[in-house]
Amino acid sequence: MRNTVLDMTRLATMDAEHANRLLHQVRAAILAGRRPPVAPRPVIDASWQRMLRLGFDPDGRTSSELLQPDELEHRRRATVIGEVMRTLSGGLTEIADASLQIMVVTDPQGRVLWREGNAGVMRRANGICLEEGAAWTEDTTGTNAIGTALAARRPVQVHSAEHFVHTLHNWTCAAAPVHDPRDGRLLGIVDVSGPASSFHPATLALVNSVARLAEAELRERHRRTVERLRSVAAPILCRLTGRALAVDPHGWTAAVTGMAPVDRLPLPKTFGAGRVWLPSLGMCTVEPLPGGWLVSPEESGPPEAANRVVLDLSRPRRWTVAVSGAAGSWTQELSPRHAELLYVLAKYPQGRSAAELAADVFGDPTRTVTVRAEMSRVRRYLAGVLAHRPYRFSEEVRVEVLRPSHPSDLLPHSSAPAVVGERQMPGQDVSAERRRS
Repeated sequence: MRNTVLDMTRLATMDAEHANRLLHQVRAAILAGRRPPVAPRPVIDASWQRMLRLGFDPDGRTSSELLQPDELEHRRRATVIGEVMRTLSGGLTEIADASLQIMVVTDPQGRVLWREGNAGVMRRANGICLEEGAAWTEDTTGTNAIGTALAARRPVQVHSAEHFVHTLHNWTCAAAPVHDPRDGRLLGIVDVSGPASSFHPATLALVNSVARLAEAELRERHRRTVERLRSVAAPILCRLTGRALAVDPHGWTAAVTGMAPVDRLPLPKTFGAGRVWLPSLGMCTVEPLPGGWLVSPEESGPPEAANRVVLDLSRPRRWTVAVSGAAGSWTQELSPRHAELLYVLAKYPQGRSAAELAADVFGDPTRTVTVRAEMSRVRRYLAGVLAHRPYRFSEEVRVEVLRPSHPSDLLPHSSAPAVVGERQMPGQDVSAERRRS
C-alpha cells in the first residue's frame, strides 16, 4: 500500500471512518516529515508543500477580514461571472440544498461573492468563515478546493483531512474555474461544499459540467455581440481602399478588407484610439466603432522586428510575455498552456520539433496535431518572434525568463514533464536571462 496513491474513487469505496482515519494518517506523516502509509494525490501533495514553505499553521483557524458591503456589491456588479449566476444557481443550488451542501461563487482573487443552498449548512459555514466577502485563497485558508483550484488552474476536490488546516477536516468541497471564452481570463471559481458526510466522488464532475455550461452561455452571448459589430462595420469597410479590420474589445474579428482574415487580433492591455504598434501588423491607426475598434495597418512596409522578449512566470496565477523593439512594446497575458509552451522554448534555444514539444508538454510525442494548433495560436501574437521547423525563438531575439523565487512555484497548475522536472530541481535564480548574438 506504500507505493499507491489515495485517489477519490478509492476513498469512495472505503468505509467513511476508515477513509477519514487513513487521510489523517497521511497528513500527520507529511507534517512530521515521515513517509506516509499511502501517497496523497499529487494536487494535494503540491498544495501541502506550498503551505509548508509558507509556514502556514495547520492547527490555526480559518478567518478572513470580510469585504465591506459596498465593496462586495461593487465586485458583484463588475464581474462577468455575475451574468451567468442564473445558470450556475440553476445547475447546482437545488442539488446542493437536497444533499446538505452549499454552492459558493468567488471572484479571481478568491473572494466569496455569492453562496446559496442548504440553510443549516450555511449557518455551519459561518463558523469556518465560508461566507460572502471572505477570502478563500490558499495563503489565507490553506489547502481547500477554492484556493487550490485557483493555484492549480483546474477543477479540484478536497475531502476531510486533505484540507491543510485542521478546522476544515469535517468538510468536503469540489471547485472548478470559470473562464471568459473571449480572452481566456479567469473569472472566478464555482464550488460546492458541505459536511464531510456529504462527500461523493461525482460532485466534482457535476461542478465542472455546470462551470463549462456557464462558459458556453458566455460564448453564445459573445457571438451575438460580434454579429452586431459586423453589421455596423461591414458598410464602413466597403468604402475603404486599404487594409483594415473591425475587432471587438477583446480582438475578435467581426469584418476585414484588403487582408487575410484572422479569428482574433491580440490586443495590448492598454489599447485605444490613435497610432498603436501591434507585433503582427506593425504601426496601425485605431478608431472607435460602436462595440469595437476599426484597425487600419499603415502601409509602411513589414512590421519592424522585435529584439527582446520577457517571459514573466514569477506570479502564481498570472503569466505574461512582453515584446519590445524599436517600434514600441507590447504585453500579452498567457493561458496556462501557452505559458508552458513558451517556457519550454526558452529552455531549449536550439528549438524543438512538434514531437519533442508534445513529449515536453503532454508526455506523449504523438500529440503533434495539438501542439501545432497551439503553436499556431501563439504565433498569432508573436509574429516575428517565433520561428518554426523547429519551433524556437528567432535568432536575433534576446529572451529573459522571470521565475518565481522557489522552483516548486513554477507554473503550479502544470503537469507538463518539462515543467515538473524544473520544479523538482533543488534551487534556481529568481530570474534567468538568455542572450542571443
